[in-house]
Amino acid sequence: MSAKTSSASASHGEHAPEPSGAQTLAQKILSRASGLSHVVPGQIVDGAVDLAMCHEQGAQAVLPFHQMEAKKVWDVDRVVVAIDHWVPASTEGAAQLHQILRHFAQEQGLKHFYDVGNHGICHQILAEHGWVVPGDLAVGTDSHTNMLGAMGAFAVGIGPTEYAAVLALGKIWLKVPTTIQVDVKGTLGKGVYAKDLVLRTIKEVRCDGARYKAVEFAGPTISRLTMSERFTVCNMTTEMGAKAGMVPPDERTFEFLRSIAKHPMHPLYPDKDATYERKVEIDVDGMEPQVACPASPDNVRPISELVREHVKVGQVFLGSCTNARMDDLREAARIFKGEKVAPHVRFIVSPASTSIYKQCLKEGLIELFTDGGAVFTNSSCSACFGGNMGILAPDEACASTSNRNFPGRMGAKEARIYLMSPAAVALTAIRGEISDPREVL
Repeated sequence: MSAKTSSASASHGEHAPEPSGAQTLAQKILSRASGLSHVVPGQIVDGAVDLAMCHEQGAQAVLPFHQMEAKKVWDVDRVVVAIDHWVPASTEGAAQLHQILRHFAQEQGLKHFYDVGNHGICHQILAEHGWVVPGDLAVGTDSHTNMLGAMGAFAVGIGPTEYAAVLALGKIWLKVPTTIQVDVKGTLGKGVYAKDLVLRTIKEVRCDGARYKAVEFAGPTISRLTMSERFTVCNMTTEMGAKAGMVPPDERTFEFLRSIAKHPMHPLYPDKDATYERKVEIDVDGMEPQVACPASPDNVRPISELVREHVKVGQVFLGSCTNARMDDLREAARIFKGEKVAPHVRFIVSPASTSIYKQCLKEGLIELFTDGGAVFTNSSCSACFGGNMGILAPDEACASTSNRNFPGRMGAKEARIYLMSPAAVALTAIRGEISDPREVL
């Protein structure tokens, strides 16, 4: 692994100097969005937004939007609203947030509104429906908007007041980040997945190692990943503190988007001689499944260590924007077929979208999981953030496919959360303790 630091100069918008030189993918996209030929790390730019998404937190943007005396959103075709955290509403407060968004959507004529019943987790909705394409600058009111960087886009999470300004102006004020390049080589072995790869990366970079930086993935292993696997990897760059996570687009990206892209693609690529703040090299040959242990996503250990310790769990969660797509559910079903949930264990399965729910219905996966004693829910963020189901008691442990295991994430601060792949949680649900999927695959 090697590291080098790039120089940075701060300037603003159209008054910025026109530096020359090679650029990372993040720089390329922000150059395009700001109408400049080049940008450098530390420079402040006014970027034209290609897609703006909000979930329930977007309700907090409605008041500042009106306080800015904005009358209409800048482009109704570039705004997506997806209710996903409390679905259906589980508290009066959640119901009020939903109501605010419904009224705002009606007032503004927002056509792309994914309400309860026609819904999914916001990031999965954007992916499934082609709302983000290569070269885009996309923003969303959720920290895991980074996931859409798998499209070769610069996708960032922002706060509600920032979002209000984007709705009014279609622009956002951004500082150009430095970039960490993660170069991955080798072949993922049996029972080892993209989730294990990103957990291994977080162990290397740490939770604060990419704070306000872009993380750009490269290498032969990345080029072989499916789009679903790339979504998993980019999703958890948030747990490195990253401003954005991204994979340069390739034919796999274009094929995924060809029939669903909502607007023209403008693919961009990092220059071969681009300057990176740091380069991280990861070889996955021989890597075993990884587990993020309490109480941080960077507290990562090989699964064999936990198997030897016989770590018991009371709940298993297969869901979230990180790992609840069809390939995740199918892989878990391979292991769970014909099995039963261990005594004293609750197994919650939450698909990432309604379309995935319907596909599970067609393939018999809902019956497969429920026959074994699992609870198969509608699509919702729900248990991932301790929302409207799957809350943990203080003395409980949970094996989860989600993205965070900080204290209090899924309920009680004293509860213990272990992050791992869909295959690993499926076997853990059967045995009642953390288990290695390589034993049964």
